[in-house]
Amino acid sequence: MAEYHIPREIPTRYLTRSRGVRMAAGLMCLIGLLAFVLLLTRDQDHAWRTYVSNWLFFTSVAQGAVMLAVVTTVTKAKWNWSIRRVSLGFVAFLPLSFILFLPMLGLGESYFPWIEEMAYDPVLQNKSAYLNLPFLIARNVVGLALLFGISLYFAYLALRPDMGLSRTAVAGDSRRRWWRDRLAQSWSSQGAEEVRSWQRMRWLAPALVILYAVVMSMIAYDWVMSLEPHWYSTLFGGWFFMGAFWAGVAATAIAMVRLRRVDEDVSRFIGVGQLHDIGKLAFAFGVFWTYLFWSQYLVIWYGKLPWEQSWMIHRMQGGWGRLSLLVIILCFVVPFAGLIGRAPKMRPGPLSLFSTIILVGLWLERYVMVGPALHDGGPVFSIWEPLVGVGFLGLFLGSLHWFFSTFPIVQMWQPMVEPEMVEAEVGMGAAAGSVGSD
Repeated sequence: MAEYHIPREIPTRYLTRSRGVRMAAGLMCLIGLLAFVLLLTRDQDHAWRTYVSNWLFFTSVAQGAVMLAVVTTVTKAKWNWSIRRVSLGFVAFLPLSFILFLPMLGLGESYFPWIEEMAYDPVLQNKSAYLNLPFLIARNVVGLALLFGISLYFAYLALRPDMGLSRTAVAGDSRRRWWRDRLAQSWSSQGAEEVRSWQRMRWLAPALVILYAVVMSMIAYDWVMSLEPHWYSTLFGGWFFMGAFWAGVAATAIAMVRLRRVDEDVSRFIGVGQLHDIGKLAFAFGVFWTYLFWSQYLVIWYGKLPWEQSWMIHRMQGGWGRLSLLVIILCFVVPFAGLIGRAPKMRPGPLSLFSTIILVGLWLERYVMVGPALHDGGPVFSIWEPLVGVGFLGLFLGSLHWFFSTFPIVQMWQPMVEPEMVEAEVGMGAAAGSVGSD
């Protein structure tokens, strides 16, 4: 990544609150809710299949975007100084995601086929220590509560130092002032708060990366792989959570392009260099997603074992085969061809377009993960899937609009500059030499 100059003073900039945006998000939520309720009265299995696949997608996008901010904290990246807050803003959807997850815990036999099959299937009986409903509910609730809770705490640490720098900007806004007062309780001093936040973020970020991999793998195993309990893949969890991370990168790219229109300063700070860097990440993780899929498929193809082939076969037959091919086109062929050059990564229009295509492909991928295992006839894909998705999208966009209109779009405080190991060793050697000469 390129090196960037970080200004000494960064102005406070917010997304303007828009009644139109709130009304549009509310209308989308209403459409999604009505579609889900209507579908529920006609076909409960179809309704919950659609609900779960949409929840998996939007949760993946939100948590994946947050992990972009976390990972760049681990690597002490400087290139994304102006977009850390953009990727972190997706944390606003996580509390809603947890609430939306709770109804899924009551699905039971209507969603998990292994519950009924456990009574007579010896293969499943050997997995009963893991595949049982009480343990599934407990580990999912605890795992997601930890992952979302620590992500929110990480966001709090990143936001808190800005509360001191934005004191003047929030003076005339009661909502922003209320949040500032909540986040700035027991305030000491600006310098001390920045040091405290950075030190805690530095040790919290690696732990959050590990927790993300474990919890998202667990979600993939429980809500996708267990639907065909004889099939298993040790690579499936990694494919799932890296796809989520890639979705977060693509969503961050789209948000960057949209937020650049807010203000001249924001447009200047989120410049062509940042667009180019996030475009390179979107391209690279598209190739990596394909590599993980191919690595999984190649082993299954070579092994030719029936229980390994079943998952792939179910997604290649009938109408599912066409949807699976469309996933490959949207997630690999189009982004690879579109972002392989330098120019598309640096231009807001093409970058936003190809990032949107990536997200559509990953949304369809989540549905193809769930649908074939529970499909019992009728149309493979219908208008109900996107209609229910519109409801999730309304909540998703509404949470983002709230975050960026409540907190500064660009992080105003910047982490302290730490010497790299080689520089530190050189400095220590020079100090030792000076003492010896004395």
